[in-house]
Amino acid sequence: MIKIIPADEHYRKKQDWLDTTHHFSFVQYFDPNKMNFGPLHVFNDDMISPGTGFGFHQHSDMEIVTYVISGILEHKDSLGNTGTISAGEVQRMSAGTGIMNSEYNGSKTDFLRLLQVWIFPEKGKTGCLFCATVF
Repeated sequence: MIKIIPADEHYRKKQDWLDTTHHFSFVQYFDPNKMNFGPLHVFNDDMISPGTGFGFHQHSDMEIVTYVISGILEHKDSLGNTGTISAGEVQRMSAGTGIMNSEYNGSKTDFLRLLQVWIFPEKGKTGCLFCATVF
């Protein structure tokens, strides 16, 4: 069954550097009626202020897909990978058994808007890698 949830019913949090919308329960937001959708765990829509972002944090056992709508995303991870992802580009990160990464707005003047989706991997699939792909 498909359940339609109007945009104004999604969780939204505005901070001085981040305006985020969570489609499912995530971090400090918990709604037992808005948990995972099959293997889809997270679907966030983030607007990040110039020169700010998420410092190093850990992920594991997750496939993370980031689509940049506007702006430039700077990525660094504990494997030594660094890169930028521009509007219209997609990054896939397989967290495997564990990876640390940071994500920052690469502009000092323009906002960064991105969609981030986290998917539970198939059982037994592990390993860490970074790749950026333009669709």
